[in-house]
This record gives sequence, C-alpha cells and structure tokens, in this order.
Amino acid sequence: MQGALKTLTVKGFKSIKDLNEFELGNLNVIIGANGAGKSNFVQIFRMLMAMTQKNFSKFILERGGADSFLFNGPKVTPKINMQFEFASRSNHAKGSNWYRFELTPTADEKFLICEERNYLTNNWRSYGSASEESRLYDERNERASRGAGSGIGHFVYDAISHWMVYHFHDTSATSSMRRSEIIEDDQNLRGDAANIAPFLLRLKNDGYFPDCYKQIVDAVRLVMPFFDDFRLDVQKLGEAEKVRLSWSQKGSDFPMQPYHLSDGSIRFICLATALLQPRPPSTIIIDEPELGLHPAAIVVLAELIQAAAKRTQVIVATQSPALIDQFGIEDIIVVNRKDGASTFQRLKEEAFTAWLEAYSVGELWTKNVIVGGPVYE
Repeated sequence: MQGALKTLTVKGFKSIKDLNEFELGNLNVIIGANGAGKSNFVQIFRMLMAMTQKNFSKFILERGGADSFLFNGPKVTPKINMQFEFASRSNHAKGSNWYRFELTPTADEKFLICEERNYLTNNWRSYGSASEESRLYDERNERASRGAGSGIGHFVYDAISHWMVYHFHDTSATSSMRRSEIIEDDQNLRGDAANIAPFLLRLKNDGYFPDCYKQIVDAVRLVMPFFDDFRLDVQKLGEAEKVRLSWSQKGSDFPMQPYHLSDGSIRFICLATALLQPRPPSTIIIDEPELGLHPAAIVVLAELIQAAAKRTQVIVATQSPALIDQFGIEDIIVVNRKDGASTFQRLKEEAFTAWLEAYSVGELWTKNVIVGGPVYE
C-alpha cells in the first residue's frame, strides 16, 4: 500500500528497549496487559507527527522532558535510535523509502536530533548537523537527484505528515467534539474530532462525496436505529460562522443537540467518520476504540476497521476480547513485558490451528493461551 509503514526499529524509547525491523501490515490489532507498552507504541507516531510540524521540543517538554522518554532513564539509556521503512507513495518509483535518526538528551531535558538521514540508492543522506527540531519539514519539497519528480525527503515527510492518531476518550459535556466549530475547519478530521461537525457538513454538501456521507449515516443507524440524519445547522457567532453536531431522530423534527448523545454514541459517530472518510490518512492509529460501545456496536466497528484497512494502513490498540474476536489471528500483535521491556509479536495461525477449532481469538486471549496478561517481575 502506497506510503504505508513497512517496518520500524526502535531502541531505547520508553519501555521499548529493542524493537528491530518489526513488520507492520495493512491491518494491525495490538493487544496486551495494562502497562505492557501499547500506549508507548502509539506515542512513537505522535512524536513523529510533531517532528513534521516542528513541534518536537514542545512535545517532549509537555510530556516530562527527555529523561522520561529514555528506557529506564539516562543512566541506563544514553540515547534513542529509530528507523522507519516506508512503501513508496508513487506508482512510478520502485523500492522503499527509509528514514532514521538518533535522539541525544541535553542538560535542559530536551533532545538533540542527531544523525537524521534518509536512504537513497544505496546511500544514507544526512539532513545536516544536530538540531533541536527535525528537518523533515524543511525537506518536504526535495526534488529527485535528476530533477524528475520528488525526492526521498518529500516522500518521507508526506507519509508521516499524513498519519493521524485518533483518540476519542474525552466525551464529557465540555469536550471539543460536542462544541461548535468554525465551518472553515473542514478539511481533515482532527485527532480529537474537534471539527467533526464542519467536516461532516463538507461531506454532506460537497458533490464529490455523497456516497461517503451516506455510508457514515448508514453506519450510525446500525448502532443507533433511532438516528435519522445530521442537521449540522450553521450559526453566526460574532464574525464567525460555526456549526455543531446537531441531529434528528426518526419520526421527529425536534433538533437534537450534541449533549443529547450518549458517550458511546458520539464516540461511535467519530469512529465511523474517521474510518469512512473519503481521503483517509496514510496510516490511521486508534487507541482503545471500544470504550463505551455496546457489543453489537463493536461488531460494526470491526467491520469498519476491516473495510478501512483495504484503503489505508490501520493500527488499533485495544483491550477488548469482543473486538479482537472479529479479526484473524494473524492481524493480532501481542505486547508483553520481559525484564521490564516491551516485546512485540505478530501471531501465526499455524501455532493456534487446533485451538481455533474450539475457541475464538478473544477467548484464547482471555484464557491466556495467547499470552498477553499481567507479568509479575
């Protein structure tokens, strides 16, 4: 799949001591006990997204400073190394694109990004001297060495900048997804769905995406049979035009508001929109999508995830046996702890053939046949 992350190597990052050329597919369902390292894996994607936006130093400081990112602290781990292999984003280019860097802590709890390089025709090309911010953004317009098209720096930046981590945990009364948002913020669904109303309004009104909007509405109706449609009424608030997630019930013309939606209902609306959007990110990462969902809704969610994985790369971190029941065993990546470090293993069907004749994938995990429970160290 174009632009997908094929392999990653991570050494010394939080609980991930040594992950070497780990392969990712189009669909990756990550399971494991609390504290095993699933969230740290997701954090890798958040960090690289910040690097493409020149927000790396801020990202590190807001999360406790450099020492909190080093496996067991700076006395044990003096630096972090990462390397990423991407599938080409061009039908004309052959081979993979590579990107790597080293993070060295400074006295003021920041990182210097050292040895930042990409790979081109059997050579690693340096991005320059050590810096507190990545040069990914600076390389976004790099041209090929012969001037015929974009260079590796462009492809690497393009792949990472089109990732999106979706995290719909905050569904409180004051959450951003329940509030009004300016109608201009309608191009890309934000990670917390703060702009879900203008995003849906664009899909509803834009003649290019009528099928996409209908698919989202149909998916919501499967989980909320009383749901009729989104209203998405635009209001003038001062100089701004804003829209909120208003909707209607079947058989009623009363305008329902975001605060009429249960936590699970509004979370599912956000998930359906993220997974059915017409131009999905190059990689979609969703952390614990099952929160607050009825078992029937989890089945629909799994179908949406599987459909999305046919169009783009999907990574899901979950604790739900009901959700992993809906996937093949080779879609599952198990995170465990060994000697205080996270380990990652993609399951192989041949190891569980006999078990799968009598038990589902979720049951095998619950029974610890798929070993992914608490580890007592």
